[in-house]
Amino acid sequence: MKKVIASVLSLAMIAALATGCTSTSTNESGSTTATAGNSAESGASAATEGADTGSGDKEVINLWAFTDEVPNMVAKYIELHPEFGEKYDVKTTVIATTDGAYQPALDQALAAGGEDAPDIYCAESAFVLKYTQGDASGYAATYKDLGIDVDAEIDAAKIAQYSVDIGTRDGDVVALGYQATGGAMIYRRSIAKDAFGTDDPDEIANLVSGPGWDNFFTAAETLKGKGYAIVSGDGDIWHSVENSSSSGWIVDGALNIPTEREDFLDLSMKLTENGYSNQTQDWSEGWFADMRDEGEKPVFCFFGPAWLINYTIGSNCGDTAGDWAVCKPPVGFFWGGTWLLANKDTEQKEGVAELINWITLDCTKDGLQYMWANGLMSEDGTKDAVASGTVMEMSDGTLDFLGGQNMFDVFIPANDYANGSNLTQYDETINTAWRDAVRQYTSGELSRDDAIQAFKDTVAGTLDVTVD
Repeated sequence: MKKVIASVLSLAMIAALATGCTSTSTNESGSTTATAGNSAESGASAATEGADTGSGDKEVINLWAFTDEVPNMVAKYIELHPEFGEKYDVKTTVIATTDGAYQPALDQALAAGGEDAPDIYCAESAFVLKYTQGDASGYAATYKDLGIDVDAEIDAAKIAQYSVDIGTRDGDVVALGYQATGGAMIYRRSIAKDAFGTDDPDEIANLVSGPGWDNFFTAAETLKGKGYAIVSGDGDIWHSVENSSSSGWIVDGALNIPTEREDFLDLSMKLTENGYSNQTQDWSEGWFADMRDEGEKPVFCFFGPAWLINYTIGSNCGDTAGDWAVCKPPVGFFWGGTWLLANKDTEQKEGVAELINWITLDCTKDGLQYMWANGLMSEDGTKDAVASGTVMEMSDGTLDFLGGQNMFDVFIPANDYANGSNLTQYDETINTAWRDAVRQYTSGELSRDDAIQAFKDTVAGTLDVTVD
């Protein structure tokens, strides 16, 4: 997966983040990354240790993250609650996920324990189950153990169930996110009007809605007749397929290929053989060019959560801003997200709980969720979908980028369609192998059966799981 590398955090940057003075980009998980006026991409991991919010004889909270998004939030909390900063130093370590650097470093720090061990640490959707339910879940404190009335607060905040399921270990919540990453179909209004005679979100949703993908491909044929591609590449529907499957990649310790994910071979081939896409690869320059309407054929839609609009399409849309809308996708899904965990051995439970509660559960107008949803983190802040349905219901999600549409009308129900029960702690590795095998099939390099076998061989050579 293409990862955007986190910037090096310094004390000066923490101060800048608190006032919103940096620009942002995104990684595939939807986490924004602050940059100091230049490209956030690089060939090496970036790590900063010891950046803190103060000095002196204070209690120390060690925060580990893979971008500076959560450190940004903590800095904002201290700006708004200076009494917290008088009591605690928050020391930040940021290590990018590039080249797999973050997890080994985090694992080592958790295992070593001691005063430098993480008190709060972040995990993204690609590997979060390792820390909530998998091999490293034993390090996580339950939110109840932190003193958080988590069940009542989840109900009050209307936290999406998929997010709760992912963060639950043996019936107890050990992690929650702050974003809502339920997905929508993000489409061009002008193309919709030309091909279908309307750009109304409800009518477009009805045109492409399931069950299954039949109506979507009927719409693709109509669009083809008008000279349009329905999507840029097969990656645009992959997350819908992946996160709507009836089971995960691993079942009882053995590799499992869910029917829905195996069918992606056929969906991808259908897009390719019929010319329904521009055959780009997600996160490639061709994919970004299609957002600007500079590809081989104009592209009708992309699939993703609010973060894809704000930090990816919005950053690459060229002159198409305002010509977009969102609607219910053919198949419900979620994509990405960051979950916050606490170390069960932390000596700063009160301070850790205060930060985690403000970021993930506080559904008042003073909480992070409300600020995030309404673009109040900085003077030029971006509105985003948040974990709390309560907050989105009382927030203004209208965007000029979407022609004045209130995106929360789509993204609130999108969370109900998302499913978090089909994830495994190995998804990042297995998804990469599967996408590679599918590309080999659609390009004609391998037959369908050979592509499946190549995928199995890769998994068998990479992971300690049973492969038939």
